[in-house]
Amino acid sequence: MKILLIAPASGQWRHLGRHWWFNGKTFRFSMLSLLSVAAASPAEAEVRILDEQIEEVPWGERFDLVGITCMTALAPRAYELAELFRQGGTPVVLGGMHPTLCPEEAAGHADAVVVGDAEGLWPEVIADVAAGKSRGIYRHGSSPELAGLARLPRHLLSGRSYATLHAVQATRGCDQGCAFCSVAAAHQCRQRRRPVGEVLEEVGGLAGRFFIFVDDHLLADREYARELLKGLRPLGKRWVTQTTLAITQERELLNLAAEAGCVGVFVGLETFSPANLAEVNKGCHRVEEYRQAVRALHDHGIGVEAGVVFGFDGDRPSVFRQTLDLLESLEIDAVQVSVFTPLPGTKLFSREQGRLLDWNWAHYDFHHVVHQPAGLSVEALQAGHDWVTRAFYSPLRMVRRVVRCVLDRRRWRSLPFLVLINLAYWGRVMRWHIRGWDPAEDRVRSSCWPRAIWQELRRWRGRRGMGGVLSS
Repeated sequence: MKILLIAPASGQWRHLGRHWWFNGKTFRFSMLSLLSVAAASPAEAEVRILDEQIEEVPWGERFDLVGITCMTALAPRAYELAELFRQGGTPVVLGGMHPTLCPEEAAGHADAVVVGDAEGLWPEVIADVAAGKSRGIYRHGSSPELAGLARLPRHLLSGRSYATLHAVQATRGCDQGCAFCSVAAAHQCRQRRRPVGEVLEEVGGLAGRFFIFVDDHLLADREYARELLKGLRPLGKRWVTQTTLAITQERELLNLAAEAGCVGVFVGLETFSPANLAEVNKGCHRVEEYRQAVRALHDHGIGVEAGVVFGFDGDRPSVFRQTLDLLESLEIDAVQVSVFTPLPGTKLFSREQGRLLDWNWAHYDFHHVVHQPAGLSVEALQAGHDWVTRAFYSPLRMVRRVVRCVLDRRRWRSLPFLVLINLAYWGRVMRWHIRGWDPAEDRVRSSCWPRAIWQELRRWRGRRGMGGVLSS
């Protein structure tokens, strides 16, 4: 049996991986979900993984089964591909986050839909579809254990096309329960964990020194985290992951993470407004503690990429400049700027349906305005999002971040993380011509680049002694 597994891409993401400098290999990571599906396939099956960011769909080649995974923003492209294959007589199975949260919708575009984990279901789906007796939607009776997972067939992907093929998952799900989070919705605010010994065996078998933990909250369970970090320490690896700033509240855990090789973390700060955090039920962060937490991470040689979101009900035009200034003041190493987006299947989506402006899932990528904000116009929200992205990744600011890191010996370990991720984001800004403008200022004046540069230099000089809510 020939099986084709597809990671779809659309719009400006299509073929992006072919451009090494402008956001290609630098910004691509291993496709762990499809590798897991491939690992769960029958041993006799001939499996191929295709990433539309890198290659074309081989329409002239015949397959016995096609599996497609997708997030919400890629659902339209996934449905398009599914229809084309089905028209040619090839059965299609859909899976991933969006089909898990919207299974009935996905079932209208495929022969079968896998809800949740593929492990334990995928062989049954293959057998049923091949026999022409698909049950439609396949679900686990209860969440499966993560012990004894099959070895990932990383040889199915080209290492030349990705920043790294060495992606590892120790846990699945997140217990935080943030109202906007599709991960929390898909896993019912629970986290499952693989046996530490199996994780360490996988990491120890990876070639090279660097890898990525793709977990949504790796260090949520403190006892599990301590056991894992102690086991990682003698392996001499370097890695990055996602977590919350709560790690800095336990010095032992922070020391262990640094000793185990952590050089970078992604943390969802979301907003600098306590009211906004309460609005989306994100109680794991305290705005007044951000500065101390970031300093603690830097002191341990761990870089910080922050996620920030614009478009909360408490946001006004001044929020963009204020956020940019605070990101600089906190010495954040990288930032992922997003637009407030209620994803289907989340608590937020149920609550905010009356304010949705756009029902095209392709725009639910956190970079398009699909929801009517309370204190901003749609135009201002889009412009501010774009402006903060471009301003944060201006060459002047990037050089300043690198210099700060070089001058602080404690942060040298995280320098490669800082440089590569900044270049990757800058490449996206340049390639996609992201510009925007500051909604709090006169648009004509702020668009005059000599005046804007002069204003920025004046602000930078003033910020060296900046005080405010986050000052120590």
